[in-house]
Amino acid sequence: MLRDVLCLGVAGNFANHLEQAGESKDFVGVETKEENAPKGIFPFYIPGSNCFLGRFPIAKEELILPDYEANAQVEPEIGVLFEAEYQDGKVVKLIAKKFTVFNDTTIRKEGAKKISQKKSWSDKSKGIAHHWVKIDKFEEGGIMDNYHIRSFLIRDNIKHPYGADAPLLGYSYFYNKLTTWLIDKLNNQKDFGPLEDISQIIKDCGYPKEIFVSIGATEYEEFGKNNYLKVGDEIIVEAYSKKEGDRTITLHQKVVA
Repeated sequence: MLRDVLCLGVAGNFANHLEQAGESKDFVGVETKEENAPKGIFPFYIPGSNCFLGRFPIAKEELILPDYEANAQVEPEIGVLFEAEYQDGKVVKLIAKKFTVFNDTTIRKEGAKKISQKKSWSDKSKGIAHHWVKIDKFEEGGIMDNYHIRSFLIRDNIKHPYGADAPLLGYSYFYNKLTTWLIDKLNNQKDFGPLEDISQIIKDCGYPKEIFVSIGATEYEEFGKNNYLKVGDEIIVEAYSKKEGDRTITLHQKVVA
């Protein structure tokens, strides 16, 4: 369902993630309005593009590692599908429709000039759950208030905590603050340092009606911080609710050669 949808990610929307991933230095020249603000947005799938980002990278059950020494890590995230409205070539409104869990697997690639160069290398370099949850309202008091995200890695039949168990309300930017920030970045982010001109990408895509946004990776647990992915690993990313009766969303991927 996302093959015709522009897919973007948010960098640095959970405290300490970029520092743990060794990527904070990439954003030294990027200025933000607040200390805890995300650093920017990046594309990982551009439908119709002739570059490597035109290859659809999202799978549900398997993850393929690059055929070189990649130092790949799971990036456990919440993904939100937005409906976009435009006026005079600018995004003027984002309406959050539904959410799921997402694995924005990233390689720790020295010398990569753009974030996107670490994000897509095959048609199974990302992960998404089979199920979604409809968003009643993207603001406090809605269904997402009750959800947490957590992740695990199964290696040699041992289940290790990988990403921190974190409430969605723990995102630095969430709800209206996030959508306001996203609209600004979609319209105004320029090609600078590790970031790209997103408004030009939107134009090249023909102003897509829907935009999928992976809104940021959690802080790592010790095992996640210190272990890269290997063939045979099993990845679990889960969103669960503290409210009885709400649906748990689970992504379960096997790492293959």
